Amino acid sequence: MKHHIIFNVVFLCFLSFISQSLAEDKKYVGAEACKACHEKEYSNYLNFAKKVKSFESIKKMEKKLTLEEYQACFECHTTGYGKPGGFESEEKTPGLKNAGCEVCHGPGSQHIDGGDPEMIIRDVTLENCNTCHSKDRIEAFDFKPLLFGGAH
Repeated sequence: MKHHIIFNVVFLCFLSFISQSLAEDKKYVGAEACKACHEKEYSNYLNFAKKVKSFESIKKMEKKLTLEEYQACFECHTTGYGKPGGFESEEKTPGLKNAGCEVCHGPGSQHIDGGDPEMIIRDVTLENCNTCHSKDRIEAFDFKPLLFGGAH
């Protein structure tokens, strides 16, 4: 009985380690990487989604903001800011400077490497949007979140 409990504890620790490792391995690759397999969605994103130029909107405000305020905008106006493989700067990660596919679908490296659709968020809901389209931000910036706003 004692060995069974020890085995279960070790097994649960192993599963936790594997789960954590998989989460750490997910990196942001940028919307351009999605184009090869998702040509229609990528085209719609470029032509209709407001977020394709999201960095421009904060760049216009840069001189009116403190460095801290400006960098706080990166959380919603770029892809993966502050996360492994996410946006760092225009110079270091230019492909992540706008809010791309992975803002809604999560980091795409594992999905692209293996083609497994389970490696991204497939069923995006309004709950996924609330990170950026929160009540406070909606009131502050007077905008309305649109599910699938132009990208699909």
